[in-house]
Amino acid sequence: MPSSWRLTAWLWSLLALLAGLALALAVHHQQKQRQEVEQTFIRDELANKTYAALQSKLHSAESLLRAVQTLFLASDEVTAAEFNSFYTNMHPREQFPSLLALAYAQREAGPDGVRYVTRWVEPITGNEAVVGLDVDAQPNNLAGLLASRDSDRATLSAPFRPVQQSATAGAADGITLRLPVFSPGSPPRSVEERRQRMRGSIAVSFRVSRLIANALPDEAGQELRLHLSDVTDARHVLPLFDSDLGAATATDGYRFERQLAYGGRVWNVSMQSRDPHALAIDWRRSTLPAGLLASLLLALLVYSIVSTRQRALELGWQMSRRFRESEERFRALNELLPALVLLAEVDGGQITYANQASRDRLGEQVTERQLADLFEDQDLRTQLQHADTRGCSRIEAALHNGEGVRFWASVAISRVLLSGRGKLLMVASDISEQRQLTELLSHQASHDALTELYNRREFEHRLHGALVATAVGTPLAILLYIDLDQFKLINDTSGHLAGDQLLAQLAIVMRKQLGGTDVLARLGGDEFGVLVTDVADRADAERIAERVRRCIDGYVFIWEQRSYTISASIGGVAIDRPGILVKDLLAQADTACYMAKELGRNRVHFYSESDDETVRRHSEMEWANRLRWAVDEHRLMLTYQEIWPLPLAAGGEPDIEVLLRFREESGQLVVPGVFMPAAERYGLMPVVDRWVIETTLANFDRLHPTGGVLRMVAINLSGASVEDEALADLIIELLRRYRVEPSRVCFEITETVAVRNLSQVVRFMERLRAAGCRIALDDFGAGMSSFTYLKNLPLDIIKIDGSFVRDMLTDPVSHLMVRAVTDIGHRLGLEVVAEWVADAETVQALTALGVNRVQGFSLHRPELALFQRD
Repeated sequence: MPSSWRLTAWLWSLLALLAGLALALAVHHQQKQRQEVEQTFIRDELANKTYAALQSKLHSAESLLRAVQTLFLASDEVTAAEFNSFYTNMHPREQFPSLLALAYAQREAGPDGVRYVTRWVEPITGNEAVVGLDVDAQPNNLAGLLASRDSDRATLSAPFRPVQQSATAGAADGITLRLPVFSPGSPPRSVEERRQRMRGSIAVSFRVSRLIANALPDEAGQELRLHLSDVTDARHVLPLFDSDLGAATATDGYRFERQLAYGGRVWNVSMQSRDPHALAIDWRRSTLPAGLLASLLLALLVYSIVSTRQRALELGWQMSRRFRESEERFRALNELLPALVLLAEVDGGQITYANQASRDRLGEQVTERQLADLFEDQDLRTQLQHADTRGCSRIEAALHNGEGVRFWASVAISRVLLSGRGKLLMVASDISEQRQLTELLSHQASHDALTELYNRREFEHRLHGALVATAVGTPLAILLYIDLDQFKLINDTSGHLAGDQLLAQLAIVMRKQLGGTDVLARLGGDEFGVLVTDVADRADAERIAERVRRCIDGYVFIWEQRSYTISASIGGVAIDRPGILVKDLLAQADTACYMAKELGRNRVHFYSESDDETVRRHSEMEWANRLRWAVDEHRLMLTYQEIWPLPLAAGGEPDIEVLLRFREESGQLVVPGVFMPAAERYGLMPVVDRWVIETTLANFDRLHPTGGVLRMVAINLSGASVEDEALADLIIELLRRYRVEPSRVCFEITETVAVRNLSQVVRFMERLRAAGCRIALDDFGAGMSSFTYLKNLPLDIIKIDGSFVRDMLTDPVSHLMVRAVTDIGHRLGLEVVAEWVADAETVQALTALGVNRVQGFSLHRPELALFQRD
């Protein structure tokens, strides 16, 4: 009989072992497949990052050439000293270690025809052989020069051997990126005109292998093999770069291939994994060892259970002999269990038994301690010390060993009777890792990943708690809704990475202005929320909001040699009455923030009941649908604001600026800030601008009470309209049709639009100025390197950004900015106009600085044009 039950036990344990091994291998296989998928995803991300880095490096090289071209456009005659100074100031080799030379080749006509001879080279050291070089000597270089001349675009050459490279120095890996330099005047429009007006060619040359190697991310070189070749001519493929030159090409494994078209050339970008074989499993993270061990333990457990069951029959016959053996086997099984198992006396709580897992986790001296002393929770300790304690059901509790090490465990304590004595049996399992993961997930669910502030969901939860606690006699609480002004400008000019960095920095700046109990959250995009409790009164609330506004207004953000001044519009709501919903409170704060923007930005506005009547906000989609029919339904209206000459005491007639309004069904006029974003997003601005231009010119003498003697009317143009090639011709045609003197019309273009596409804007301006119109640069100074572009734009008027004018009496930096713009504008022969003039003291200060004209609500509030008052 003993041999029979042993055979049965072994068969069952073997079956359990095989089942456990099969399950462990299946899980291991799935883990390996998941790891391979993750590795492929990582390589895809790395390959795309490498491709983007190559593309970005070429764009950066073109930006360097564009800057040099701007130097030639800004001056009729650039000297070698100016060329050297430009190179010294730009430090191009810091960005392009692979740069060979920045050169200028001059077009020279002789008996043998037109030649392009390199006259200026920077740096001269190491490039002495380039000075005087005839580009004809390098056919690939010359082909790139001629292509850039005919297309007026940046053009890459095919690889060639640069003169700096000796004939035995290896493969020819020189390339040039070129732009033409034309004679002064309007940009040439045809290939023939470009060839006639060609003055020379500017080029930046690189060692293509080093250019690509420098653009390659470090992790890409470790993981992937990169191979580039020029496939512009499919018959003659030209190798450019191979990160593992000479290594055998893998025929299997990961592969990424894409073509990069740039500057008239087509590069084939190919990336392969360095190790094409499947990635070896990380045994430290693999579940297979644990699965094998679990399978073995399961087999042992099955064997023990089956054998115990069989032996129980024998125990009926030999109880006394087998009692001790059974107890020892029970203890051995407990020793193998990964769970913590302890026995303690009910009276006094002294621990009498602890298995191996308990001794490992709680210390070898655990049996010298009391059960209650293992726990940190005082209530649980008191409960276990009672003589009639029944233990506790499954709970999570913090335990500590004799050396002060703390961990979390899932604990169950039961009262049992052994040998006629009451015992406390505790079974526990370590859940520290699971608890840490739970806490991490909880943090991620309630916090914004970029700024580490609370997210919108958690903020609304905290706001709901504040509303529940609101009652008569409780301290006042306030909600602040913060929206950064012109945040899109930073994203458009410096990229979203710069915008993200600004948000993270501002989160730190704002947190320093708030108390320990105040709640700061990022609600989305560039919007933040603040919940402040225990506010004394309304005046205290306004002081807190103003303190937050000033800390943002005084912050200067620097990114890649550019600096930006930051401001924010803040809407506030007092939480002083119960019963209001969270969504309604947020809507009121959003409305107050919107009112702050409408009143001029960079200010605080607290919500009042009248705001809902004065502000009817619609979604952008709704406004887009309404604007498509606005012209046919006569919903668009023209108003004007007067622009007065300084000094005011000297008299004089005002100019006017035409302003657009939308008329609601009720007759209420809506300001452009409400519907313009929708018009810009859905491409409706060209239609709106054309309506404004034609309506203004058709009713020119019926805009203002002065009628036909009105000196000048200013009309605003959007970026989309300026980029419309046909708009200039349409404006000239409308001037002829309605017999309006062009010199009485001024077109305003914002600085942001002007610098977005400098060459196209210059062509547009010159076309209108040639017809006799005047051009004004609006919002001058709003965040860009303004003075760099000012001398390249054909202007008549500059209008100082209103944020500087508004603060000039209280902010020395704003006063200095207004003064500098005025002085430089006058030196360039331009008329200077100041916007947002709020009071007589500002008018007096602007007069002292020599500003020519002023406009603002303190001088004249916009009125309907005369022809639309009927």
